[in-house]
Amino acid sequence: MKLRQLHYIREVANRGLNVTAAAEALFTSQPGVSKQIRLLEDELGVLIFERNGKHLTRLTPAGTAILAIAGDILQDVENIERIAREYRDPARGSLRLATTHTQARYALPAVIPQFRQRYPDVALHIHQGTPLQIAEAAAKGEVDFAIATEAMEHFEELVMMPCYHWNRCVLTPPDHPLTREDPLTLDAIARYPLVTYVFGFTGRSLLDRAFADAGLQPQVVLTAVDADVIKTYVRLGLGVGIVARMAYDPKTDVDLVALDARHLFRPSTTRIGFKRGLILRQYMYDFMQMFAPHLNRNLVDRCAQLATHEERNAYLNQAVGDLPIY
Repeated sequence: MKLRQLHYIREVANRGLNVTAAAEALFTSQPGVSKQIRLLEDELGVLIFERNGKHLTRLTPAGTAILAIAGDILQDVENIERIAREYRDPARGSLRLATTHTQARYALPAVIPQFRQRYPDVALHIHQGTPLQIAEAAAKGEVDFAIATEAMEHFEELVMMPCYHWNRCVLTPPDHPLTREDPLTLDAIARYPLVTYVFGFTGRSLLDRAFADAGLQPQVVLTAVDADVIKTYVRLGLGVGIVARMAYDPKTDVDLVALDARHLFRPSTTRIGFKRGLILRQYMYDFMQMFAPHLNRNLVDRCAQLATHEERNAYLNQAVGDLPIY
């Protein structure tokens, strides 16, 4: 059994059983990947993947169990390499972030220049996706940190920590009737077509819940994953927008009015998460504290030692004071 073979079966599983895509990601050939998987199966005496002709169709029960252990072995190998790099060159390496458009566009720009100034030899890689894709990437070890609002609580293998609360604003053209509503109400908003996030993005679940609790069914005419896209269609007159308040920039969005909606919706919480067992390098600790100043090394290490979300939440509720609200 070779570590390379374990890499191959993990990558094939992560690529939806697409051997060609796995081979491209591993910078090798598709026949080479298939051959190594067959050699591993022959050595173990069990099938890892079921097949239909030349195509892999699913993991076998044995394959599922083998893959889980292989993932732990490969993470241990990667952690050994991380420890060596930390002692060999603590200020050089890479940091892989998975996050949503809103975080990448509006939250991270306040942190990235500061981080780059302190660690010019650390390469940053930002991957955008849905909250579910972000959480899965972190849980599989494909990225170091996941930064999102939704979905991460469904992955027990992730260590999640709160960074800040945020709420929403309603975007309209300057002459829209909603600008004259005082106070702004859900009932008033529901009278107009809405343009907002795709369900599962940027606190959308809390938004839907607020309307449902008020017995309202708003007419959502367009959804998008990108706040800038939402603003574009508000400008085109498709409806009023509901976005994270941080996504409104008074300098660039001068043709839009942001109506405060904090009194209408419960705040959402952005969290940062990483896979349990991940060896964190010093620049990773520093990045987290730049993004959320209360996340010092002692707090992060303590969270990583706790086994469940419930234990971590109980500890964090005591250890962390009031989070900033944006």
